[in-house]
Amino acid sequence: MNLRYKNIQLLLTALCLVLGLGSCKKYLDQQPITEVGTETVFSDVNSAFQALTGVYGRLTGDNGYGLRLSLYFPVDNDEMMGPTGTQDDRRALAHYTLSSLNSELPNPFNQLFQGVSYANICIDRIPKMGLYESGSEQQKKQLQRMYGEALTLRAQFYFEAIRNWGDLPQHFLPSYVEAVETPLPVRVDRNVLYDHILDDLKTAEDLVPWRNDVASIGDVPNERITKGTVKGLRARIALFRGGFSLRQNGAMQRGEDYLKYYQIARDETNDIITSGQHSLNASYKALWKDLVNSRVVTDPDGELMFQVTGIGQGGTADTKLGYYNGPRVNNLGNSAINPVPSYFYLFDSTDTRRDVTIAAYSLGADGVTKVTTNPTVALSNVFDGKYRRDWIRNPTVSPTSQVQYFSLKWQLLRYSDVLLMFAEAENEINGPTAAAYNAINMVRRRGYGRPVTTANATVDLAAGLSKDGFFKALVRERALELGGEGVRKYDLVRWNLLATAFTETKANLVRMGSATGTISFSYMAGPPAYAADIRNLPIYMYMRNNQTADDASLCANNF
Repeated sequence: MNLRYKNIQLLLTALCLVLGLGSCKKYLDQQPITEVGTETVFSDVNSAFQALTGVYGRLTGDNGYGLRLSLYFPVDNDEMMGPTGTQDDRRALAHYTLSSLNSELPNPFNQLFQGVSYANICIDRIPKMGLYESGSEQQKKQLQRMYGEALTLRAQFYFEAIRNWGDLPQHFLPSYVEAVETPLPVRVDRNVLYDHILDDLKTAEDLVPWRNDVASIGDVPNERITKGTVKGLRARIALFRGGFSLRQNGAMQRGEDYLKYYQIARDETNDIITSGQHSLNASYKALWKDLVNSRVVTDPDGELMFQVTGIGQGGTADTKLGYYNGPRVNNLGNSAINPVPSYFYLFDSTDTRRDVTIAAYSLGADGVTKVTTNPTVALSNVFDGKYRRDWIRNPTVSPTSQVQYFSLKWQLLRYSDVLLMFAEAENEINGPTAAAYNAINMVRRRGYGRPVTTANATVDLAAGLSKDGFFKALVRERALELGGEGVRKYDLVRWNLLATAFTETKANLVRMGSATGTISFSYMAGPPAYAADIRNLPIYMYMRNNQTADDASLCANNF
């Protein structure tokens, strides 16, 4: 109670200081151009949008999805490993040995709640604008969209915080209100927070247009949040709300009502699928090489549903994608994310996703020729490949440039994930129905370079699986499709499979090291037949040196 009165006293003192400045008006009669009040900011559509862009801006940078939240926090898992070493920094974060004093923890946490704070102001002020009710139809639609975007961004910030820190205080009011009403916020159960943001997203769905309707309200089609994004994020959060998490008592638990949330995920993803607003790019490689790494402004298929933009070539608002991770060019870059060897052999040799997700090369001084510092490709010479310096265009980055920020966009949500979430939720509720098979098989067909909507007996998941068998196939398919995208560790947690995955991956690596036994998994479908027996695998993996190709032909002689 004393702290509450102290906060009120501080606010009154600040107010007196502001009023006291009136005596200096004859000397300081100019309004500072770097500071404006909320009444000015939320007086018209353009100014309100500038405030909203500040909320978007809290997604990116070194402390957001420009580096730490995208590349430090999601490893290690059964796909990708972080950097080696024992220091209590990013290495400890990756290898689950961090202490409470780890320097990588505070800044991402603070930035997430800066995002929440900025979003709270927009959520509070935009609906109170005169134009929200009395403006033109276009102005009202634009402001409604902004309100929905702010709700969605706050949900994303909270979701990221919850899945990394668990139970947290509630901050759903502007700080200038909370400072008086809730001066001592307490930690609440994460399910309370999840339910709140799920409700927020339900509200946002009716405010934000579909991607094909953006132009009709006078907005320019770009990377801003649309209805599909809102629904996809709501589905993802619902799966986490219905999944397992580590509770305060030290146990992994899920709620008895978990199917309620799987139903939400199923309904939301089904809405997206039946809307026809989003589709898969016909080529998995083109999606990453010609869209993401070429830094295009628009995605004609709408597969890239939620992207984090990077600008400015600095740690505040850009991304280190392609520098911290990916193959080195002219020995520049960190190349700090390495695929696990057993993950390489989870891919069929004809699956086009393998040589996009995994880059088994570095590049020489010309930025084109593939080289290796070792006559055999070791684990430390194989990298995650979806963000590659040598694929960057518009403009191309010189191989001699020491720039570390490439303005590549971190992908928070893709349409293929929507299809796989639908398949998972449908299977959990109704078993492996034809709709569930169709969703997972569309993803598989594209992965093998086949027409997405045409059945293909060679690559389709064959009907007849049990509910558990379908789930295990889905666990594998999510690894193949979403590898290196910051999804896997959190999937394994919500399925309560993280410990199992570590134990079995370690055992597989031991067997690979001794060239005996098989690569096998109990928690997901196993590898293709050619890779099951470790005796059939090469002891060394050779790369064709001084080549310019960036596909399977580099290592074709291994198969």
